[in-house]
Amino acid sequence: MSDMQLTPIEIGLTAAIVAIENHEPQILISRGADGLAGLPFGPFDAVSHRTFEIGLRAWVEQQAGLRLGYVEQLYTFGDRGRHAEAGDTGAHIVSIGYLALTRPAGGELVANAASFAPWYRFFPWEDWREQPPAIIARDIIPALTKWAEEDTPETTRALPRKDRVRFYFGLDGAPWDEERVLDRYELLYEAGLIEEARRDGRPAALARKTLPPLGTSMRFDHRRILATGIARLRAKLKYRPVVFELLPADFTLTELQHTVEAISGRHLHKQNFRRLVEMEALVEPTGAMSTQTGGRPAALYRFRREVLQERPAPGLRVRSRR
Repeated sequence: MSDMQLTPIEIGLTAAIVAIENHEPQILISRGADGLAGLPFGPFDAVSHRTFEIGLRAWVEQQAGLRLGYVEQLYTFGDRGRHAEAGDTGAHIVSIGYLALTRPAGGELVANAASFAPWYRFFPWEDWREQPPAIIARDIIPALTKWAEEDTPETTRALPRKDRVRFYFGLDGAPWDEERVLDRYELLYEAGLIEEARRDGRPAALARKTLPPLGTSMRFDHRRILATGIARLRAKLKYRPVVFELLPADFTLTELQHTVEAISGRHLHKQNFRRLVEMEALVEPTGAMSTQTGGRPAALYRFRREVLQERPAPGLRVRSRR
């Protein structure tokens, strides 16, 4: 038997909890003693928690006073150094990330422990609902272009830097793919353009005198986990009716469209969207009208659950105007 001492491993449970409020995607955050925003998280206790998901739900209820509904596992994040501090000799943290969807809580969250914040605060380059975000042309592309032109051998990547910048950020005729949230974040991290890369001691970041203001940083690797959650949700809109987990039981078609736009970060053509909703038969009218629209009363609809038995992949394969 080898005498080599193994690094102890701890399992952490981290949740990207999404809600929609005033047509904006919100993410539940908590703040630690360091003042940084983070996702709700806690260690897995194999004695108290029969499963990872039970443990996650327990931590979220304890930290935020919120009982979760829809939950799915995202990914296991175990890269060395992504959850460590300089000189850290403690156990290596392996984080199991989860995506959870909820509606704005009727009660109050635990005071001073957790609150909802717009997720585009952390990813301002992902919001294309009005127009391409100015931060891309102003700050991101010049810095990435300069980095991509550096004469550094790349032997572990299928695509060179210039191609990844072009594909991920939709340059030179390449389309903007809203699902590549994690790819874009990882590219910014690799180029040393975000605070997390500096905090983790990445050479590309340490070599820079200043960093551009690319969104609000988060604790540990929580922004990476959030990027994974956003990408998963954007993709899942197209083949699962998850959007209805974020809406009240009765809603207008305008509310449905605004919710899809908020998640995808894209502006949708109104009439095309309504034709798609009708074609997919995901909703049915309630017979009631909403007077909360600020204008003419609008018909109320509800999710038609029978669609789950009618076909294997009911979703909204929307196309944006760009």
